[in-house]
Amino acid sequence: MTDTVAPEPTPEQAALIARVRRMMLIAGLTSALAVAVVLIAVGYRLYRGEGSPAAATTDIIASLPKGALIVSTAVAGERLVLTLDIGGVTEIRTFDAKTLKPAGTLKFVNEP
Repeated sequence: MTDTVAPEPTPEQAALIARVRRMMLIAGLTSALAVAVVLIAVGYRLYRGEGSPAAATTDIIASLPKGALIVSTAVAGERLVLTLDIGGVTEIRTFDAKTLKPAGTLKFVNEP
C-alpha cells in the first residue's frame, strides 16, 4: 500500500475549508435545535394531556322542553353546539365538550 500525502492547502483554500466547516457547524446546530423543539413540543402535549376521552366516560342526561326537536349538532372548537326547534322557535344551546356542562343559550324569535 502506498500512502499519498495531500499537499498543504493554499491560504485561499484554507479559508474556504474553514468557512465550509463553520457553515456545517451552524447547519448542524440548527438541525439539533429544531429536533429539540419538536421533542419538547411533543412532550409538552403528552404531559399536558388530560387523559384519553375514552377513559373519562360519564353519563349525562340533558332535558329538552316538551315538543323540542334537535335540528342539528356540531362541534366548534371546545364547544358542542345543538340547534333546537321548540314550537317554531329556533334555539342554540352550547356545551363544553370536555365537561358537557351548559355554556350558553341563544334564542331566535320573530318580531311581532
